[in-house]
Amino acid sequence: MNSQSSAPAAVAPSVAPSVAPSAAPSVASNGPDSRVDNFVQIADVVKKFGDTEAVRHVNLTVRQGELFALLGSSGCGKSTLLRMLAGLESVTSGKILIDGEDLAQMPPYKRPVNMMFQSYALFPHMSVEANIAFGLKQEGAPKNEIRERVADALELVQMSKYAKRKPHQLSGGQQQRVALARSLVKRPKLLLLDEPMSALDKQIRQRTQMELVNILGKVGVTCIMVTHDQEEAMTMADRLAVMSEGEIVQIGTPNQVYEYPNCRFSAEFIGSTNLFDGTVVEDEPDHVYIESPELPVRMYVSHGVSGPLGMPVTVSVRPERIALARKPADGTYNWAHGVIANVAYMGGYSLYHVKLDSGKIVVANVPSVAIAELDSPGIGDEIHVRWTASAGVVLTS
Repeated sequence: MNSQSSAPAAVAPSVAPSVAPSAAPSVASNGPDSRVDNFVQIADVVKKFGDTEAVRHVNLTVRQGELFALLGSSGCGKSTLLRMLAGLESVTSGKILIDGEDLAQMPPYKRPVNMMFQSYALFPHMSVEANIAFGLKQEGAPKNEIRERVADALELVQMSKYAKRKPHQLSGGQQQRVALARSLVKRPKLLLLDEPMSALDKQIRQRTQMELVNILGKVGVTCIMVTHDQEEAMTMADRLAVMSEGEIVQIGTPNQVYEYPNCRFSAEFIGSTNLFDGTVVEDEPDHVYIESPELPVRMYVSHGVSGPLGMPVTVSVRPERIALARKPADGTYNWAHGVIANVAYMGGYSLYHVKLDSGKIVVANVPSVAIAELDSPGIGDEIHVRWTASAGVVLTS
């Protein structure tokens, strides 16, 4: 489960059978990898609360062994979708299938799904091992089996030496690992994570993110997580879906969604970007020229678009793709003159806010080495911004 890989694959279980999830599904008749690639299927799902559509005709497939993130702002429908998978909300219309099995008529306690809540919901009066064993006891599992599976789960999350402690004696990160062990010990086919890092301090969040990814990778369980934290989704997920107003607007790997947003919302929501509004004045298969009132020259982008000349578009250029220069650019496109309005020092780089002659504010992420080569420009200095033909992405919606 590495967010840097362009084609995430299912991760083979590498832990004891007592902790590992159910075995891979049988081969379907429509292809050798069909059930693996479509392990979780959400087909035209709608959820209404009265007259309000919280989820609007969502279609999504998740591969077996994949860590998939649903990313969006509050109220976008991501948590509602997660609760429908868990059976905590009913589906108004559409279908949800896991490993080819329709969940529509299946109550939550019979679903091959476990959900880890953002509050962790640990029983404060129980020890760590009792918390982990609780679900197995409720199912009536034999005592010897419970003892073995709990021990394996504790070892998996590196919490064996804390087995007798109560939740209040643990740190936030340790409590999260206990909640994860409790979810995995029941061998779910699908694990649901609801804002898994929201209860942690920022200082330990990054370390815990990678710990969680490593644990899930060892088990090989299929996982869907909900988060509003872009960095969390980009760091942890194999693929992610950006949601807005109950709909999925883009699906892809973190790299695909960041580098090639398909609409203005994705470009603005994932990371930060500079947006230039303009109209298409020349369109060829390998390039497009765009005129913008915000720039003194045309923009040149090294890919074509589908649409007529004169069509309004927006060009997205990430701050790290913007370069600063003391002198005007030699080319006739993709540059502008301005004055430095603000500088934010971030350690290895600085964020420069440049006010162009048109009044447009452009943000540039400039490495410290490049700043030194520019003789450390400061607030009030005249500067030129520029970017390459491959730096921009044309957005038509």
